[in-house]
Amino acid sequence: MTTFAIAHGGGDVGWSWHLVAQALEAKGHTTIAPDLPIEDEQKDLTDWASALVAALPSAEDVVVVGHSFGGFVAPIAAAEVNAKALVYVTAMLPAPGETPGDWWANTGYTDSGLDDQFFHDVPPDLAAEAQKRERGMSETCMSKPWPLAALPDVPTHFILCTEDRFFTPTFMRKVVAERLENVEPVELAAGHCASLSKPTELADLLATYAG
Repeated sequence: MTTFAIAHGGGDVGWSWHLVAQALEAKGHTTIAPDLPIEDEQKDLTDWASALVAALPSAEDVVVVGHSFGGFVAPIAAAEVNAKALVYVTAMLPAPGETPGDWWANTGYTDSGLDDQFFHDVPPDLAAEAQKRERGMSETCMSKPWPLAALPDVPTHFILCTEDRFFTPTFMRKVVAERLENVEPVELAAGHCASLSKPTELADLLATYAG
């Protein structure tokens, strides 16, 4: 049995992963997706990662997953627990010393200009609930440099969402090629919030990394 530790995206909550958690638990795995302290100006990315690790029932047999902004958090947690695997889901890939605020210009991000960049393929009831649960983001998290000297030396995977209107496939393929050595993205036909639009399919992919 593997424990999946999920770092949710910016402004988000762990609830957004409840359907993936159910699907993974049906396969015999455990999932933890705590609400990270993203609004607390006294806490930085390292504190967020510590909150994720603290929620684990054990540091053994852990796959760490980072979604969107959670890509800045997941590798810190993965390094701390020497994770079995690190999985990015349409996620920001940090560079040593880079602040999240600088990531956008550094990667050449441009707005796609498309409507409804987050919930276009999410069932309306789930989209409405997700929007009710949205939270603010601290200034601290955007301005402090990413703390690791390198990405952790653990098996690493990237799930690229081919219908993502926020981090478009063309943009993400470029970032993965530049920042992840020898990692070929695995494609999922889903938008940015795949945990709500394609939870079963996403869980099936994640389960392949349980070993």
